[in-house]
Amino acid sequence: MSRGDVAYENFLKGYNCTQAVTVAFSDIFGLDEEKLARISGGFGGGVGRMREVCGTFLGVVMVLSEVYGYSDPKDIESKKALYEKIRSAAEEFRKDNKSIICRELLGLEKPEASAEPEARTPEYYKKRPCPMLCKYAAELAEKMIEEQNSL
Repeated sequence: MSRGDVAYENFLKGYNCTQAVTVAFSDIFGLDEEKLARISGGFGGGVGRMREVCGTFLGVVMVLSEVYGYSDPKDIESKKALYEKIRSAAEEFRKDNKSIICRELLGLEKPEASAEPEARTPEYYKKRPCPMLCKYAAELAEKMIEEQNSL
């Protein structure tokens, strides 16, 4: 099963969008799924269900940060290189999905008033692009990693 398929299935299991993507890469993080789900949990729903930056894209950011990140705060070149990768991912995500903003992807006019997650019913899945965005995001992250490794 591809990482995209795993991310799609993770969302259907009940993980939020960011968790679905990051947990598909738990081997890269060197963390078990439970720990990674906890770390990424607050980013779902466009950060705490505020419908800001799409949680699937934030999953891409987390994966690329793990693979290409830096830890030395004085390493300006590594910071710049990571930011360039993130910006490139955002450009591709926007090109293919029209936005990286959760509420725009969901067709909402304003942020959610409530932090309460919606029940995961068949109707919920019919009106949400989220499972497919999870798949797309995981495939994007994987592609960017593979492209870099093939250079």
